Amino acid sequence: MQSQPNQLSTAPTPFSIHPATQVGMVSLTVSDLERQVAFYQQALGLALHWRRDGRAGLGAGGRDFLELVEEAGARRYRRVTGLYHFALLYPDRRALAVALARLFALRYPNAPTDHILTKTTYLDDPEGNGIELYCESPEDGSWSMQDGDFSARRADGSWSNGREALDVQALLALLDGDTRLDENVAPETRLGHIHLHVRNLDEAVGFYHGVLGFDVMGQANAMRAAFVSAGGYHHHIGLNTWQGEGAPPPGEDALGLRYFSVQLPDQPALDEVIARVHAAKYPASQREDGLFLRDPSQNGVLLTC
Repeated sequence: MQSQPNQLSTAPTPFSIHPATQVGMVSLTVSDLERQVAFYQQALGLALHWRRDGRAGLGAGGRDFLELVEEAGARRYRRVTGLYHFALLYPDRRALAVALARLFALRYPNAPTDHILTKTTYLDDPEGNGIELYCESPEDGSWSMQDGDFSARRADGSWSNGREALDVQALLALLDGDTRLDENVAPETRLGHIHLHVRNLDEAVGFYHGVLGFDVMGQANAMRAAFVSAGGYHHHIGLNTWQGEGAPPPGEDALGLRYFSVQLPDQPALDEVIARVHAAKYPASQREDGLFLRDPSQNGVLLTC
């Protein structure tokens, strides 16, 4: 395990990561590439961009936002850090309705949820990787973290816990008899955010906020979760200690998260973040596609542009 800096500040910083920063891609270790590719194509409608040497890249027809890497004998670890879920952001409610209808047609288990600010459903892929499918719905209200818990306000000002059952029928009513469920996802679909299991909240916020420069949108120690973002977005990265305070990283033969990419809009913006990483004396290695490092919980992060 790499050594980590001892002091990671959660205090407000004089800098922020570039507001156009996004989560670009997630890379997963899988045990059965054939089955996983089939799932993401058939159940989620992702396009297979390429496949070779036990690897595959998928997305919406443009840049990859999902990489699958087959490792024979890889296994699932429990009560460890790593991926909670990655989230695919659909361009509108109708596109999400198509995704839901596809899952229902396949009778694939999922959990539709109304967060007020977003409409979403949650599911696991066949190897247990958490996935969220969502679209933005700010016209319905907003969310906040107050008194150590997450809550939401509807557009009329009324309170919600932000975890309501989604009105599935209203969403599916956006579809008509000519809607095809076997087509690829809309080309505007992208990776919206990622949510990670970490070993300690303050430590994780200290890294993503105090070093990389993401803004803290909310931290609720009672809920054991925090959310950070660029440019005022509700969250690009979620953090939680739901696997236990001090949870260890999984073994090297683990299924699941290999790394995710933080995509800066240009080289100067990337250089600013890299300079802060080096100033903090954080262990990192230069790759052809960017700077690779691990957060304090050993989750892999690729800084790229």
